Amino acid sequence: MPPKILIVAPNASSRFGGEAFLPLKYFQLLRQRGLPAKLIAHARNQADLDTMLAPFRGDILYVEDSFWHRRLSKAGAFLPQRVRHIIFGTLLNMVNERFQARIIRRLVAAGEVDVIHQPIPVSPLAPSSLYGFGVPVVIGPMNGGMTFPPGYDDLESPATRRFVSVARGLARALNRLVPGKRRAAVLLVANDRTRRALPFDDHPNVITLVENGVDPAAWPAPPDRTRASDAPFRLVFMGRLVGWKAVGITLDALARARAAGVNATLDILGDGPERADLEAQVARQTLGAAVQFHGFLPQAACAPVLASADALILNSVWECGGAVVLEAMGMGLPVIGPDWGGPADYLDETCGILVSPTPRSSYADRLAEAIMRLARDPALRTRMGAAGAAKVRAEFDWQGKIDQMLTIYAGALAPKG
Repeated sequence: MPPKILIVAPNASSRFGGEAFLPLKYFQLLRQRGLPAKLIAHARNQADLDTMLAPFRGDILYVEDSFWHRRLSKAGAFLPQRVRHIIFGTLLNMVNERFQARIIRRLVAAGEVDVIHQPIPVSPLAPSSLYGFGVPVVIGPMNGGMTFPPGYDDLESPATRRFVSVARGLARALNRLVPGKRRAAVLLVANDRTRRALPFDDHPNVITLVENGVDPAAWPAPPDRTRASDAPFRLVFMGRLVGWKAVGITLDALARARAAGVNATLDILGDGPERADLEAQVARQTLGAAVQFHGFLPQAACAPVLASADALILNSVWECGGAVVLEAMGMGLPVIGPDWGGPADYLDETCGILVSPTPRSSYADRLAEAIMRLARDPALRTRMGAAGAAKVRAEFDWQGKIDQMLTIYAGALAPKG
């Protein structure tokens, strides 16, 4: 008999991208295989999940909204994002787990759960209270332990950096008081950086598993990328418009490449607090005809833009994962990415160009050189695109991840000793 799996993730959603999409995908693919799985999510995501997971809505249970959910969701709006996320995100997760526990106990008592899987939050230091239910718990894949490259400290205030440093120490202490991760049957980490960031170094069962995956049905490679010889070289960026994504540096690089005679354009898929400043920068650099802001687009609307592009550019200086890199590779696009964080785990010289973000003063120059290299060599783009698509199929396909998870679930259930 296959194990009965419970995915626990209040923030599961297709609307926010990033880590919120991961539990949705685990549950969806397990159910599509006909395996017994349930999902616990928060009621605020019910409309989205009822649409995305319509055939399986009967297997989704919801934590109802409460006074504490509403207050914590609104609290700390005046604080920097990372500080707000650490304080109120942690408190909100603890509230969610309190409500989840009632549902979990009921399901376990009814014999409907063999294994609990908590895919998010992906932070290795986030405490978990999912223990004591009489069934094994699998947590992750987690991904974290990031720092900014040298020279980018101004992207956070000194006060925020001090707070984050103190918070990491407190989180280690909190993980002793709330021992869900220490008691978990399995901890999954995306890379060695995350393994080093765990709140303890003596857990007996830590397994490396890449956080992100690619669904070929959602990100299909177009059959032909042939372009007219006079067609512009089309770059695309996907992500939130926040400071650490360094889109301003992307625009500087684009301006340099165009000044050198390369007819390059940039489609920006995403929105965020930096958008107004970036639009002003486009105007100052007279890039208006070469840059298009699309705003936030759902996944289904992003794929056609990628299909018509020549390369993805993502030069973020704080990117633990970078699912967009894998999605672009899956569609046969070469990628210009930072030699830092998650993208450096995915890319190599066969499928993209890794550009060091240091020194900062010349980052745009190095990015411009990468743009010009790809723009002037269609054969190189084709080779890199094909290599990237093959790498995704071999290493990052979601179906392969589900196969690995089933092995991990079975291992968690295996008798010890």
